[in-house]
Amino acid sequence: MNIDRNSVRRDNETKSTASAALITPLNQIKTMPQQTLEASKDQLSGILAPLSDELRRHLYYTLGHYTDDGHPHYYYRALATAVRDRITEPWQATQERIAKTDERCVHYFSLEFLLGRSLNNAVQNLDLDEPTRDALHQYGVALEEIVEHEPDAGLGNGGLGRLAACFLDSCANLRLPVTGYGIRYEFGMFHQTIENGRQVEGPDHWLRDGNPWEIERHEDAKTIRFYGHTERALDEQGKPRTRWVGTNDLLAIPYDMPIPGYKNQTVNTLRLWKAEATDVFDLEEFNSGNYPDAVVQKNNAEQISMVLYPNDASENGKELRLKQQYFLSSASLQDVLESWVAKHGEDFTDFGRLNCFQLNDTHPASSVPELMRLLLDVYHLDWDSAWKITTQCMAYTNHTLLPEALERWSVALFSRLLPRLLEIIYEINERFLTDVAKKYPGDVALLRRVSLIEEGDQPHIRMAYLSIVGSFSVNGVAHLHTELLKSGLFADFYKLWPEKFNNKTNGVTQRRWLSHCNPGLRNLLNETIGSGWESDLTQLSKLIPFADDASFRERWKAVKLENKRRLADYVKANTGVEFNTDAVFDVQVKRIHEYKRQLLNVLHVVHLYDRIMRGETKGMVPRCVLIGGKAAPGYHVAKLIVKLINNVAAVVNADPKTKGLLRLVFFPNYRVSSMEIICPGTELSEQISTAGKEASGTGNMKFMMNGALTIGTLDGANIEIREKAGAENFFLFGLDEVGVQEEKKVYDPNAIIAADEEIRRVMELIEGGQFNEQEPGIFDLLTKGLRNPHDPWLTIADLRSYIDAQTEAGETYLDQEKWNRMSILNSANSGWFSSDRTIAQYADEIWNVKPLENA
Repeated sequence: MNIDRNSVRRDNETKSTASAALITPLNQIKTMPQQTLEASKDQLSGILAPLSDELRRHLYYTLGHYTDDGHPHYYYRALATAVRDRITEPWQATQERIAKTDERCVHYFSLEFLLGRSLNNAVQNLDLDEPTRDALHQYGVALEEIVEHEPDAGLGNGGLGRLAACFLDSCANLRLPVTGYGIRYEFGMFHQTIENGRQVEGPDHWLRDGNPWEIERHEDAKTIRFYGHTERALDEQGKPRTRWVGTNDLLAIPYDMPIPGYKNQTVNTLRLWKAEATDVFDLEEFNSGNYPDAVVQKNNAEQISMVLYPNDASENGKELRLKQQYFLSSASLQDVLESWVAKHGEDFTDFGRLNCFQLNDTHPASSVPELMRLLLDVYHLDWDSAWKITTQCMAYTNHTLLPEALERWSVALFSRLLPRLLEIIYEINERFLTDVAKKYPGDVALLRRVSLIEEGDQPHIRMAYLSIVGSFSVNGVAHLHTELLKSGLFADFYKLWPEKFNNKTNGVTQRRWLSHCNPGLRNLLNETIGSGWESDLTQLSKLIPFADDASFRERWKAVKLENKRRLADYVKANTGVEFNTDAVFDVQVKRIHEYKRQLLNVLHVVHLYDRIMRGETKGMVPRCVLIGGKAAPGYHVAKLIVKLINNVAAVVNADPKTKGLLRLVFFPNYRVSSMEIICPGTELSEQISTAGKEASGTGNMKFMMNGALTIGTLDGANIEIREKAGAENFFLFGLDEVGVQEEKKVYDPNAIIAADEEIRRVMELIEGGQFNEQEPGIFDLLTKGLRNPHDPWLTIADLRSYIDAQTEAGETYLDQEKWNRMSILNSANSGWFSSDRTIAQYADEIWNVKPLENA
């Protein structure tokens, strides 16, 4: 089809004339009567042509693309811009409703927002599927083809960032006045490739071609300070004040992205900050010919928002990461405070009551002293008033049980980088310890344990403790996790403030993780129980009676088979390995970490390979094992685990004896868009972390929604998944948290290995070089760790139980009627794990916020 350029030109000249008639200077808009403004908006809303015309207009005018035979990238850019145009009016209306409300608003601070792709999500939530497909049909392209040209937004690493994205989706779905605040990273975590079995990191330049979903708001830029020193002086009223002077300043430039609710005319905002220098370059240096030094300030400033999570193994890396955290906190708090002052003046009486800052893990913990600094130094409140406000509006979510994962920053670094905040932290700590000493006189050990400053040769600031002391709410993200926080990691603080602690079990959005990513199942559900589950996932319980309906089970099985075919094609395209769709698809995708125990999974694959080599294949269910995830660049052991997975896969897949019985792949560059294909095709979900180590997990919930059965330990949200699905529909293995603690007292992995012939053979294969003939000794670090009595992950302790549970899973899979019944019941009972439920609990029990009135 050829574009009628004259028709396009005439259409757009008409629209441009109409638009020009509505353009009014900003200073006039501020003085226009409300009814005039409303009339202008009504006129503007009528300017948007049908989506097909808007697609053509953006191709021709926005992108200068004059033919219909170009790269699909042009169609993606034009379509994304046209869809964003559709979002603009409800987006503006929502922000106006938030600005007018006298109810509490929430500001969600997170260093990660793993959004994935935005086009399909926007099309679904705006109910634009049919007009979008019709518009693309004119050019002979399908929506599924176009969305592949949108890069995954590189704004997160793993579960933490994906959870934040699900939460924003649910906040918009529930019409809650919530704004997300994060950093606009130029580069994501990294692009992972596999070379000779090893992970190789490359740049993830997701913004290379721009981002059509964002709007720059340069007029809302904030100044962020670093370094310098403090001075004491008397103000005009003779009161002592502190000034932070001699600082190196930079700008935080906001970029806003729309977060549309599901067919409800509500569009919230994710505001992302980009770092820029206050001056692009030093003209004097430039004129003298010293070009590198002329732009050094610009380069130093832009490093802050350049890459997600710099490697903090070096002192420079630590400094950059702390800069990122403070940059997010300061810019976001300034933004909220300036909006408050514009509306209320410098009367902060109700600020704490009408605002809540949710700190997503300890990364934004500097928000506590930064809010104090702003209230004390900028708005001149006294300490007690500022502290009352701070502790009235700060709320903290903890996401880890690993002490080493809690943020700790050296006092020396803090003193150099953020001297004024360090003074405030010391003052907070002194007042806090004074209160504790009054309550527990003479308990010096308690004071040492709860102090915000960890003493030693190099004192450190405990940022998690700072978050607890400065917040009115502290929540864990699964029942077990919260109980372990109260009894272990934060036991002293729970003793001080039991009323602060609460649980909010995580959830995921069913719009993306079922409706969007699994259209076959979505259609079957809608035909069977209606579409109400898309807004209320508890309605999936209507499926329970259909688990006993043989004809429905056949339809369910057919949907799963089609999803397996799609996943098999995806695996073949990305790895070259063919998956047999008659086999059970056994999947573990998550960040590579020792506590998540991908190593346990590989040991089981080696066990199956050993059985095949010895001819013990009677009753063995064919199995395709997929493992995916990224290892942090500086995490040597995790990267070695990736290497072992790939080496085992190379041997297993090349052996003719394994054909039709066993395949193993390491899926490279695992990301959100990959999960959207992997999740619907998965039949057995691996959630095998050491009990007491995983805070919650969210991948386990996505798999459950899509009908996968879980093999797992009693860890994180697995406990609640098993409770909801029914113990008979879950493959349980391994020690529980109490058992882990008891086992550590007597743990002897070498005795376990010696006493179990099958485990001994597995270790002999790995230690004997079966999987590294050309690279002797490279896996010694892993095998020595497995044999170490002090191995904190207790992998060998759980291996026999894991093998037995896998055998049970295989035997169950051979009975397809039983398996499909269990699959249906898992999905039917997944309603509790919607992020809508989680956010409703946050709103009612922590935030105290109400839904916005309908437009």
